[in-house]
Amino acid sequence: MLHAEVKKALLQGAVIPAHPLALTEERQLDVRGQRALTRYYLDAGVGGIAVGVHTTQFEIRDPEFNLFEKVLKLAIEEMNRANVSESFIKIAGICGPAEQAIREAKYAVEIGYDLGLLSMGGLHHLSEAELLDRTKAVAEVIPVVGFYLQPAVGGRIFSYDFWKQLAEIPNVHAIKIAPFNRYLTNDVVRAVVNSTRNDEIALYTGNDDSIINDLLTTFRFQVDGKMVEKRIVGGLLGHWSVWTKRVVEVFRELEVVRDSKHIPASLLTLGQEITDANAAFFDATNQFKGSIAGINEVLRRQGILKGNWCLLDHESLSPGQLEEIDRVYRAYPHLHDDEFVKENLSKWLEY
Repeated sequence: MLHAEVKKALLQGAVIPAHPLALTEERQLDVRGQRALTRYYLDAGVGGIAVGVHTTQFEIRDPEFNLFEKVLKLAIEEMNRANVSESFIKIAGICGPAEQAIREAKYAVEIGYDLGLLSMGGLHHLSEAELLDRTKAVAEVIPVVGFYLQPAVGGRIFSYDFWKQLAEIPNVHAIKIAPFNRYLTNDVVRAVVNSTRNDEIALYTGNDDSIINDLLTTFRFQVDGKMVEKRIVGGLLGHWSVWTKRVVEVFRELEVVRDSKHIPASLLTLGQEITDANAAFFDATNQFKGSIAGINEVLRRQGILKGNWCLLDHESLSPGQLEEIDRVYRAYPHLHDDEFVKENLSKWLEY
């Protein structure tokens, strides 16, 4: 059962960064850096944190590394130490076949997570019906956030009917829409609007290439002869794991204007700038191969991480990506929060 205060905050909308993984040069967990990351997000004023997701690196579950439980626990410890409010949204990434997903969900609930972000990645052999059964099984253990992961990083394309049926599952409370595709994004919103649980489902953008547009758009569909409107109320984003203080400030600006009839053109330009920065961080030129290393590189420059290393050797910056990050850093100084990080870094790194 989802806590009433968390449910209220989820429906209202929040900034939820996808938590990266701090490593040493030997590709061992950097506990100090991992705690510093969580402290950074909390002090930046986010409304929730998602841990064990794509940005955290799915490989934390591999027996070779065996970091899933430790990483989830470290984040919970920091949230408890900060005495976060009852409305703070604590999300654990859930992956794998049903048996694994249920096991991960049980652990997440046991240590205090509110919701599980259920990835469909790596399960291409399962039909949509089988994936819906898996979702129902996991939802019996933990409240679920559905997840439309883009195909370029392991996701797949789902039908309109799949999302409509998923929305009907009683313990599904939100969907992260991240196909990086306007048509597929529209499918999910339309499916939820046409479900019987429209008012119970919070929509969150994971489209790092279209963040501002998603958050400013009012979707409108005919349902049984009546016009029904739906918004994407917040974001659960890898892009929001960097420059997070400014993310929170921009999100608050959007909350003020998004219900008005006149959206300032400057916000659309800001959206284009954010997309340009994301293209560099996520390595869009190379089909997102350097996306995690790119995020880690930004955090390395700020001093929160020791390096941009990933668990797998081939997960690294692509040729030319470093220069692209240099370019957007110079081009958009109003988007970063380097001063905020500089003022607080020593405090966050206290072990």
